[in-house]
Amino acid sequence: MNFTAPVTLTGRHTTLEPLTPEHRDALASAVNDGEMWRLWYTSIPKPENMLAEIERRIDQQSKGSMLPFAVRRNDTGAICGMTTYLNIDALNRHVEIGATWYAASAQRTGINTEAKLLLLAHAFEQLKCIAVEFRTSFMNQQSRAAIARLGAKQDGILRNHILMPGAGYRDTLVFSIIESEWPTIKRHLQYKLER
Repeated sequence: MNFTAPVTLTGRHTTLEPLTPEHRDALASAVNDGEMWRLWYTSIPKPENMLAEIERRIDQQSKGSMLPFAVRRNDTGAICGMTTYLNIDALNRHVEIGATWYAASAQRTGINTEAKLLLLAHAFEQLKCIAVEFRTSFMNQQSRAAIARLGAKQDGILRNHILMPGAGYRDTLVFSIIESEWPTIKRHLQYKLER
């Protein structure tokens, strides 16, 4: 199974499409919605750095370690963020879902829940992953809560894990969902989206 083969994942609220340089302007506009790059505890590209970030993710895809997506709202057709499979370990059938951000107007709309459902379903059902990991800054309370709401379990904290420009060190919380938990998590996410 090719873990980095481009694929489009479509749900009721959102579509995840293979990231391309053509997404630059739409993503620059999306990141301006809420000035997402100003969040000190995470790394989100500024509008003027969006093309470089897209090219970096595509380069990582060509090296087999990442599969990046642009996130499109199905209600308006607008691009509203990015998400990625990263730290891909095809041999051990393991991926991380991360490097995710959304425009402020897309947050708390069901878009993230459905995007995660689409990514998890593809990982467990098509790629036959045995585990899917999530990582976030210890200080990112919103992300921590969102990951826990998915049903992921906290595995631990990597202390002084990443150097953050101008912000010192980042402690990284690691969460995961394992293969045996997927059927219950899937039902839970589907239920949340129906409400």
